[in-house]
Amino acid sequence: MKNIFKILTVLVLSSCMNMSETQPELNINYPVAYVVNGESSTLSVINLNTNEVSATIQLTDESGMQMTGMNMGAFLAYPHHIYLSPNKTQVIVAAPGKDLGGGHSNSGSSHSSSGVAMKGKVAVLDAIKGTNIKVFEAAGMNHNAVYSPDGLEIWTSLMDTKGKVLVYDANTYTLKNTIEVGADPAEITFSNDGSTAFVANGGSNSVSVISPKSKTVVATIAVGLNPVGAWVGADNRMYVDNEDGQSVSIIDVKTLKVSETINLGFIPGYVAYQAEMKEMWVTDPKNEKVHWWTKTADGMKYGGAVNTGDGSHAIAFKDMTAYVTNQYAANVSVIDIMQHKLIKNIKVGKNPNGIVIK
Repeated sequence: MKNIFKILTVLVLSSCMNMSETQPELNINYPVAYVVNGESSTLSVINLNTNEVSATIQLTDESGMQMTGMNMGAFLAYPHHIYLSPNKTQVIVAAPGKDLGGGHSNSGSSHSSSGVAMKGKVAVLDAIKGTNIKVFEAAGMNHNAVYSPDGLEIWTSLMDTKGKVLVYDANTYTLKNTIEVGADPAEITFSNDGSTAFVANGGSNSVSVISPKSKTVVATIAVGLNPVGAWVGADNRMYVDNEDGQSVSIIDVKTLKVSETINLGFIPGYVAYQAEMKEMWVTDPKNEKVHWWTKTADGMKYGGAVNTGDGSHAIAFKDMTAYVTNQYAANVSVIDIMQHKLIKNIKVGKNPNGIVIK
């Protein structure tokens, strides 16, 4: 029994040491899609020349926080969405510390079931080497973290009934500004021209519009029930996915008004606008599809759907190819945009959600 105990002890210690090792440097000098695997706490690096996974980056938390009951190492807890810096040298990942893969209806609380305040994390990584630059703690549970258009700031949300947007210096990682918004803010995005920031307030059924210069709320726009994100369109519009409302509210960036509402008939996972085809794509997690609508003079006209995988979520476009993360299928669907045809599914880590293309 003593020998068995010693062997088990060695194995556990060895495992912990291996999981705590420094992420080896890579040389990602080719076009890639970075995919966040929420349950695996990794980034899958997909080589867009081959549509194969070329590397896997372990997301670590240098502060030593652990995912209770899941991983034994100092892994980043439930990483969610990912964004690229304006100069494309860094990627930034938010880790709310809670699994948001099943939806956001009950996610908007920065406290655990025991009443203890939950702390989100923001991880900044070198986009070429794949190594940590900085991991810092946010004031509470956060949905995403994104660079300001000039790259000088990092914006993240505080998902609580008294919602806030937190603005950090991108060089020193110190908190610069706190902006009060609606209840349970989720995704923070910037308009295509960088002039305006948008925050989807799930608990207030609204979108807060913020001036990046003054750091003040300039408008509050009513949308559907439980909005998650105001996703950026190259057509100077923002596309808001309303989970409980099962709809998309389209906001005109110039007028800051809802110009059109699309009733979906399913719970949306994500919305993306494909500029060349003038199409709005919406993932349908429960039915394992992505649907598209074509923009016309009379509004959005339904086009059809492509089968993806279970739990379809985020969408990213590269030229005339679409990439869709499928959370429960643990893969990424590659879709020919012009033919609206599935090309292949790429196996990645567990519970892939966020995706960004470099």
